[in-house]
Amino acid sequence: MTEGLNLDYSLLIPEFLLVGLVVAIVGLDLYAPKMKKTWLAYIAAAGLVAVGAVSLGYWDTDDNFANIIVVDDYTTFFRVFFVATAAVICLASATMVAEKFRHPGEYYALIILSTIGAIGMAASRELMTAYISLELLSFSLYVLVSYQKFDAKSNEGGLKYLLLGAFASAMFLYGMSLIYGITGSTYYSEIAVGLQNPTGDFQWAMLMGLVLIVTGLGFKVAAVPFHMWTPDAYEGAFPPITAYLGTTSKAAGFALMLVLFSQAFEVVHDDWSWMIAGIAAATMILGNLVALQQHNIKRLMAYSSIGQVGYMLMAIAALNSDTAQALLVHLVGYMVSNMAVFIVIIAWYNMTGKDEIADFRGMRERAPLLAWVLAGALFSLAGLPLFAGFVTKFVLFQSVWNEGFYWLIAIATTTSVVSLYYYLQIMRQAFVEKPAEGEESRLPVPLLMNGLAAALMVGVLYIGLYPQALFDVVEAATDVLFV
Repeated sequence: MTEGLNLDYSLLIPEFLLVGLVVAIVGLDLYAPKMKKTWLAYIAAAGLVAVGAVSLGYWDTDDNFANIIVVDDYTTFFRVFFVATAAVICLASATMVAEKFRHPGEYYALIILSTIGAIGMAASRELMTAYISLELLSFSLYVLVSYQKFDAKSNEGGLKYLLLGAFASAMFLYGMSLIYGITGSTYYSEIAVGLQNPTGDFQWAMLMGLVLIVTGLGFKVAAVPFHMWTPDAYEGAFPPITAYLGTTSKAAGFALMLVLFSQAFEVVHDDWSWMIAGIAAATMILGNLVALQQHNIKRLMAYSSIGQVGYMLMAIAALNSDTAQALLVHLVGYMVSNMAVFIVIIAWYNMTGKDEIADFRGMRERAPLLAWVLAGALFSLAGLPLFAGFVTKFVLFQSVWNEGFYWLIAIATTTSVVSLYYYLQIMRQAFVEKPAEGEESRLPVPLLMNGLAAALMVGVLYIGLYPQALFDVVEAATDVLFV
């Protein structure tokens, strides 16, 4: 049965190393009880950085494992992207995890396992493999969201995420079964061949399959109307996991969506483009308008991320090589900016125990570096010049405009202006409002958190001012999808 298949396990060395890192982290947690628990965060982050370095060795590779996993520049791009994000999350979690959990090894192990699932979603070229990878990511996140088992909000957010996620997974599976029934294959390339000349008898089945797949993936990226779980999961989750939901979870969904729609469903682009365009419009409008009403910083960032998903969905609706490149460019800019905001939120929560927007008042006086990083990252998310978000949004909007989706760009531009208002509400608390009485003293921000915030802010400014290096990397990553 394996005759003719390339079973070169060396292509999967980064994933094997991640599994080994999971075993090492859990083993140290169980069998080294005298070890400081904060060390686990640094061990996990160092291991992830090492895996990222190994992954870079696969750049310019173009090979596959058993025709189901492809290792090319696209896979390598997301390998490095996901392990870098996980490393930052592990470092950001160090203090809180050591204080709150007796055995934090499982926490870091779940982050690494979810990273393996995210990489699999980008590397898969077969539906069942993609689905298994998606579920590995999803089940890890279900546990991480509800990890604070004695916290009611964490339990509520995790339960909603689990129940709605199971429903979305069933939708995705049903859609897969319909596509398999029409084409007789679960391989992306063979699906594309099978859909080139569908008969009239199968037209409705194909359309229903596409609707169900869009529904399942729409839930994973928190697109409207499949976003219901997002604000509760964001608010209830451990703050670093909220950041993880806003970065890796969404990026993995778009990594799968981009490769699936470009390689399997591009031949029937007109049959699903209108669906994605409608969802993108609704997502941009609802996400940004509801964010105006929020008073909790994590719920506001949840709706902000929903709005950002709408911008990225425009690139899927107008899918071609240019919009694919623009999508990845914006994804990187969004990830760095969003992570910078959450590092500030995590640091502030560690020191004050508060996460309401009003609780950020006086930040400029109490933690000036964090305040300036917060301002720069929010300006980037809003798309103001000099910051990453301006360049990435401009490239994204221009590529979609060139495909004739003028009405989507009109909505995107308007909602971007709306987003600036609620970002400014946060900055007003940080820079204009005075600290509450009795809270005027400077806060002792840990060197690690200041360092992470500063490093991410440098990334935001570098992408905004010198984006050419990112453009070159992204162009190489996406070229393999449109050969």
